[in-house]
Amino acid sequence: MNDDLRYVYAVCRPPAAPLHADLTGVGGAPPRQLTHEGLVAVVSPVPERDFGREPLRAHLEDLRWLAETARAHQNVVAALATVTCPLPLRLATVFHDDSGVRAMLEDESERLHRILDRIDGHVEWGVKVWLGAASADGDGSGDREGSAGGSAAAASSHAPRSGRDYLRRRRAGNAAREEALARADVFARRLHGDLSRYAADARLHPVQSGPLTDAGSGRNILNSAYLVPRTWSEEFLELIGRTEGTRPGLRVEVTGPWAAYSFTDDPDAREEPHGGEGAARQDAGGAP
Repeated sequence: MNDDLRYVYAVCRPPAAPLHADLTGVGGAPPRQLTHEGLVAVVSPVPERDFGREPLRAHLEDLRWLAETARAHQNVVAALATVTCPLPLRLATVFHDDSGVRAMLEDESERLHRILDRIDGHVEWGVKVWLGAASADGDGSGDREGSAGGSAAAASSHAPRSGRDYLRRRRAGNAAREEALARADVFARRLHGDLSRYAADARLHPVQSGPLTDAGSGRNILNSAYLVPRTWSEEFLELIGRTEGTRPGLRVEVTGPWAAYSFTDDPDAREEPHGGEGAARQDAGGAP
C-alpha cells in the first residue's frame, strides 16, 4: 500500500447519498471520498508500477489498457453523477498521496467552486449529425456504376462511352456531393443554433474521421455537446426528435446524459483545470 498512488476521478460537493458499496474503479479498487474544506475528491489507490510517470506513458500507447482504464473511470463518474453533480478530472490524473490531493483542492479551491457552481443541476448531451455514405459520395453515377451487382450487359450499358462522357459523369457526381454537403451543413448549423437555446453552454468538437468513424456511418457533419439543465432535458430531446426524418440522407445521433465532461473549463479564466475532456467518455464507448 505504501507504493500506491492516488487516482482521482472527479471533484464534487458532498454527495447527497453514498456511492454503491459494490462499485469498483480503476484496477478493481473501490473509490472513496477525500474531503477538504467543502470539496470532495473521489479517489482510489493505484500501483505506482502502472501509474508512475514512465509506466503510465507506456500504458497510454496501449489501446486495450487505455479502453479498460477509461471504462472504469467512466463507471465511477457515472455512479457519482447519480448522487451529485461531479466535475470529472482528466483520465489518469494521479497524485503521490492524500496530501497531494488535498493540496490540489486547496490551491484550486476558488476555481473548482466556480466550475461546480456553473455545472450544478446540469447534464451533458452529445449530438452528432451524419451524412449517409451514399449522399456523401454523390449520386453514384460516376465510374462506380455497374461495379456491384447486375449483369455484365447492364454494367456495359452504364459504362462511359468516351473520355468526355467519363469527365461529364465525374463532374456531375462531384456537384451532387457538394450540394449534399452544403445542405447537410445548413441543417447542422440550424440544429446547433436551436439546441443551444436550451443549453447553458455548448461546445463544437472536431468532427470525427479516420479510425474513430465506422465506415458505414457516413460523414460526420456535426459533433457537439450541450450543457443542459436537467429540468430542460425532455424539451431538448423532443426538439431533436422533431428533426427525425425531415432531411433524407441525414441521421442525428444523441448520447447522454453524461457528467459535464466538455464543460470543465473555468467560466472566468477559460483555462482547463486538472479536469477532464471527453476522452474517458469516448474511450468508454460514448460520444465526444
